[in-house]
Amino acid sequence: MTLAFKKLLAKAGLPNTWRLHDLRHAMATHWLASGINPKVVSERLGHASVAFTLQVYAHALPNQQAEGAARILFGKEIDDQKGVYE
Repeated sequence: MTLAFKKLLAKAGLPNTWRLHDLRHAMATHWLASGINPKVVSERLGHASVAFTLQVYAHALPNQQAEGAARILFGKEIDDQKGVYE
């Protein structure tokens, strides 16, 4: 790892053991957890398919089942802290 990269990690408050790949993974996880469309994330990462992206980053979408059920059944969003809301 280059000294310049380690300096950037320190400036960002990140562990100096992180690799560039770790930053890529963290960003992709953040995008998906923030609600960015998986197709967009997959294209940005250069993956061959959305299916591959979803397999790798499924941990970033833990509330998808609950949110989908709430939208289908109640037409509402889910608030992780409070449950279903409008």
